[in-house]
Amino acid sequence: MDLVYRPRRLRRSAPIRGLVRETELSPRQLIYPMFVTEGKSVREHIDTMPGQFRFSTDELVRECEELYALGIGGVNLFGYSIEKDELASKSYDPNGLVQRAVRAIKEAVPELCVQTDVALDPYTTHGHDGLVINGEIVNDESVEVLCKMALSHAEAGADWVAPSDMMDGRIGAIRNALDVQGFSHVGILAYSAKYASCFYGPFRGALLSAPKSGDKKTYQMDPANTREALREISLDLEEGADVVMIKPALTYLDVISRVRDTFDVPIAAYNVSGEYAMVVAAAEKGWIDRDRAMMEMLLSIRRAGADMILTYFAKDAAAFLRANYGSYT
Repeated sequence: MDLVYRPRRLRRSAPIRGLVRETELSPRQLIYPMFVTEGKSVREHIDTMPGQFRFSTDELVRECEELYALGIGGVNLFGYSIEKDELASKSYDPNGLVQRAVRAIKEAVPELCVQTDVALDPYTTHGHDGLVINGEIVNDESVEVLCKMALSHAEAGADWVAPSDMMDGRIGAIRNALDVQGFSHVGILAYSAKYASCFYGPFRGALLSAPKSGDKKTYQMDPANTREALREISLDLEEGADVVMIKPALTYLDVISRVRDTFDVPIAAYNVSGEYAMVVAAAEKGWIDRDRAMMEMLLSIRRAGADMILTYFAKDAAAFLRANYGSYT
């Protein structure tokens, strides 16, 4: 054949493929979502998420030391088995579970980026991300509580707070509350385009945070919409978000890509529990190679434009990268 250009020349060996590779994945780009519970020496298996655990604070610290040694960029904390009430009053308790966990991690591993979830669903008896008053999920009253919660996390030593509630105006209110109280150095990782997805099911089982009635469609986004995501992100940036997030990741790769093309800001994507569970379940059946599926999935999220990925595969992916590609920075 008389061919001037043969693309296969750039694929003929591993070193050549490495030289022309367009997208890289590093442990420093990974954030590990973790569940903390009361007790001591507790490492409780999560039935809905095989390979994941609820950690007591002492075990959480040990795990974070391992994560830091692997080069993982950060952890994002969720509290489990917390005392609940209608007003989520325990969400901003300075001696609450998450607050104590933050202090313990920062004392043991000060250089690890510690992020905290800011939403009311683990703290409310009804399981919604905001307060419910007279049967309505109210916005402004919820934002007031979210600000108190974010402040309590900042006071405990959190590097970033991560509002996942999708209430209107909460980024600006939290930014103002942090700045007024002297926490201008604390970042905000905003769940800016959080869709009303079925892929959160295993997570809700892990946290027992499913709503007792109704659904979350009045505050989480319609999966059919992309332009709305751009508007939400624009608003969060105007209000002071440092990083914006798209959640879930896999079924919204087009949204990640469009956000990357539109905004020159750090972008996070959440490789959520349902996406994790699908790979784990298929691998257990012998239908796919777990490691290859894990890495291809994460690489696709990076390729779409995400700078960082929240993923339950963080520890496994970091170990895989170290074993297969040696040391890294």
